[in-house]
Amino acid sequence: MSISLLAVQNLKKAYGSRNLLNGVTFNINNGEHIGLIGRNGAGKSTIIRIISGIEECDSGEVTYMPQLRLGYLEQHEDFLSEDTVMSYLKRKSDKPDWMCAKMAGTFQLKKEILEKRILTLSGGYRMRVKLSALLLQDPNLLLLDEPTNYLDLQTVLLLEHFLASFHGSFIIISHDREFLKNTCKITLEIERGTIERYEGDVEEWLSYKEERRIEIERHNKNIESQRKHMQEFVDRFRAKASKATQAQDRLKRLAKLEKIDIKQPLKTARIHIPQSNTRKGTVLRLQNLAIGYNEHTIAEHIEMEFNRGDHVAVLGENGQGKSTLLKTLSGRIPLLHGHVRWAHKLNIAEYAQHVHEALDGTETVGNYLSRHGDGLLQEDVLRMAGNFLFSIEDLDKTCHMLSGGEKARLCLAGILLQKPDVLLLDEPSNHLDMETVEALGQALTEWHGTLFFVSHSRTFVNLLASSIIDINNGNVYRYPGNYEEYVWELKRKLELYPSSEEVHNQYRSLEASPKKSARAERYEELKRKRQQATKLEKQLTELGIEKRKLMDEVIANPNDFSVERNRRLSTIDTIIHHTEDEWLKLQDAMWKSELE
Repeated sequence: MSISLLAVQNLKKAYGSRNLLNGVTFNINNGEHIGLIGRNGAGKSTIIRIISGIEECDSGEVTYMPQLRLGYLEQHEDFLSEDTVMSYLKRKSDKPDWMCAKMAGTFQLKKEILEKRILTLSGGYRMRVKLSALLLQDPNLLLLDEPTNYLDLQTVLLLEHFLASFHGSFIIISHDREFLKNTCKITLEIERGTIERYEGDVEEWLSYKEERRIEIERHNKNIESQRKHMQEFVDRFRAKASKATQAQDRLKRLAKLEKIDIKQPLKTARIHIPQSNTRKGTVLRLQNLAIGYNEHTIAEHIEMEFNRGDHVAVLGENGQGKSTLLKTLSGRIPLLHGHVRWAHKLNIAEYAQHVHEALDGTETVGNYLSRHGDGLLQEDVLRMAGNFLFSIEDLDKTCHMLSGGEKARLCLAGILLQKPDVLLLDEPSNHLDMETVEALGQALTEWHGTLFFVSHSRTFVNLLASSIIDINNGNVYRYPGNYEEYVWELKRKLELYPSSEEVHNQYRSLEASPKKSARAERYEELKRKRQQATKLEKQLTELGIEKRKLMDEVIANPNDFSVERNRRLSTIDTIIHHTEDEWLKLQDAMWKSELE
């Protein structure tokens, strides 16, 4: 039986003449993992702030049950200059050292990191500290508003792993579909001031929503057809005495036929990027490059070459130099040593991480776009404005009137109006809603230009990356696999997967007590399949060990290119793929046999 923790009833909230929330009602029960989605400005963060008590509603009620222990992850930082990780956790939770250390270990905050001053840590590690402090207070309902913003992939994976196994409840706002899909089993969507609840993840909800729209359209079309047919009958036979009764009956039935109201779908960004020059060849060479600030070297001995049309994801922990590399490539900060050699006559455009904060608040949207589209026809500027959801009326708004998401869209539109050959994008998905992030990703996928980008959104990276460079402990190297393999390897290093031995022992323990079959031959067949599956598992374990050794060689010697090693890695991947397919077929066959 579900235990209710919190009830939201008929919440209403307006800002000036705009009704943001118009009767929002929902419950949260113990153990529910909820993803809250909706467009920018729909009211997601407002709901979270009202529940947490930071903001008041105009009317309605939030009922907190006696058993509720609310935990809210605040956006601002309250670290003192002298706070170490351990002293902060003890101060915030009033828990003993061992308990603080145990919780911190959940987020890989161990040993010497516990004694480091927090303000010397990267943003990702600071978020890990804040999460540890929050969880030490033992909440059973977490409120997380865009917790993955500005986080490195390592911290996102640790948070994702923790939340997936969290026994309490949480409600998360996120624009990353992959993160929501891996953590949330219930979806709430706020649209036009009201909210809908769906007992399934975000992908299931969006599929159901589309199917429902198609079904309603089919229903309405059928109703319209019936109406037309009945009306024709009534018009033909109303005056005839022999048909008058039937005509009246049809009129009554006609009056009862009702269409289901379909709300017009909200506008979605229709992003079009003008195609750049499609010439082939090398676009960039990095020769003995060292990057950093003043006397502080972040990474050095960088030797790389990129081709026109490459879409390169720059990955690594926060503080390792991802943004520094992009700023060096754009020329915004000087390189410390070596050479950055771009091909000739390239138009390079950059979207910096906090570029929207530098907008002139007094400049209008229309003037900003016209200035960046200098030399273009006005209709091209207006088309780009519309693609990023700016109406004709919006063009007269000044930048200080815009939300964070609107400012981010404006800056992206301005950059694309420059018709770049090369785009350098640092966290472009921050402040954008899920639909706009995916529209931008799709547009960039179809774009032939060269792209270097940093993003914490797994959906965005997975959609775009044709190549990966990883920055780690002063080394910059080309990752030989794809993004999914990169995530898998990172999970292994973070120990988020059980070891091969643990998986094998678990399987053997299940094998020790086989389900009894009514027929001896069926049992013998099942036993044979188990033995075959065990052999395949052993083969996969050995292949995985060999692959990890080769990958460690690549990481240890990033500049040592080996054709033979890369060929062996490719062969191993192919063998693993086919072996896993065979193992899965065996598992399916065994499962069906045990059900018989």
